[in-house]
Amino acid sequence: MTYPPLAIKVHILATVTRLVAVLLVPVAFCRAPGRARFLACQWALSLRFPAEDLRGLAPETLTAFTYARAEAFWRDGQLIGLTSGHRDAAEQHRIFTEEVRRTGSVSAARRRVLPPEESNHVRGLALDVRPTEGAQWLERHGGRYGLYRVYDNEWWHFEYRTVKPIRLPHPDAAPWPSAHHAAYGLCQAYGNESWHNQPRPDGRPPMYGNPAQRPRRQP
Repeated sequence: MTYPPLAIKVHILATVTRLVAVLLVPVAFCRAPGRARFLACQWALSLRFPAEDLRGLAPETLTAFTYARAEAFWRDGQLIGLTSGHRDAAEQHRIFTEEVRRTGSVSAARRRVLPPEESNHVRGLALDVRPTEGAQWLERHGGRYGLYRVYDNEWWHFEYRTVKPIRLPHPDAAPWPSAHHAAYGLCQAYGNESWHNQPRPDGRPPMYGNPAQRPRRQP
């Protein structure tokens, strides 16, 4: 079988990233002996995906994502990069208005992008990831960390939830905000309420560190 040049390039970059992570483990061990593989993974992935920006993510979302992709990396050799995480309201508004212009209507745009007052990207609870294999891994295993794919039409989009949500066909499939938010397991992250004081779900926090605190695997 002949592989296209892009696939070969991706494979080579993935191999190099794994090698770099292994070489960084001793350095990471000097900084944090109990978290050496976790740190080495994050450093290597930041080199593989230099454009990703983890700033602005809600603390629970950031913790869930970094530990989930560390498990994917060391257990299954799968790389997961962040395409888009937190967006401020102005950026989300720009993306939404551009989609309105592109599609010709607000209703059509809302099937792909939500306005800032409804977007979990603005709240720091949403993640767009790559590559497709990484998203597939996260769809299978991310629930242990509270990360779930929430829309049928966006394979790349995941959100931090305290309970497993009902998968929606697209972002505009349910009103927001409304009484429905509880049914989808949304954290209270709007207004002046403190979402991060909510109880953590089973299966959290991270798999690295104190063994007593590692997530329990779901059957």
